[in-house]
Amino acid sequence: MNLPGWATAPGGKCPTPVRPSSACQAQITPVAAIRGELAAGIADPRFTPGAVDPRMTQGNIHSTICVAGYTATVRPPSSYTDSLKVRQIGEYGYADTNPADYEEDHLIPLELGGHPTDPKNLWPEPLEGDGGAKQKDQVENWAHDEVCAGRMALVDAQRAIATHWLALCAQ
Repeated sequence: MNLPGWATAPGGKCPTPVRPSSACQAQITPVAAIRGELAAGIADPRFTPGAVDPRMTQGNIHSTICVAGYTATVRPPSSYTDSLKVRQIGEYGYADTNPADYEEDHLIPLELGGHPTDPKNLWPEPLEGDGGAKQKDQVENWAHDEVCAGRMALVDAQRAIATHWLALCAQ
């Protein structure tokens, strides 16, 4: 993982903060300027609590999410996510309203059985900065590998990433 300020956890692939978590949180730009109590890179659960695809179960992961190319079969079209992103940037109250600065992200990623189109699972995630989309993508990939290898239950990965993805690897 080549993420600035992050390192690979011992014995794993998951990027974790090099700094202790409290120091790391202090370095993350607070969303206070945007919305209040949440750290940057964390979806506001009032708007985006996460939603799972009810078709995904632990029993079918090897014929769904663990199959290469699966996410392309369920990813919603950009015509849907682009308009949702603009609306949600307003709902989140972001000071930066340029849609190009955000990725309309699945809180529970498609590769972990997140619901593809439910607005409760989609949010405008900042592309840059500590806790941004690029770092979350790395954590998602690691969690997907863990689930598909049988080292983590699907429901545990979904819950952890929806609750506080920055802390997922530190558990």
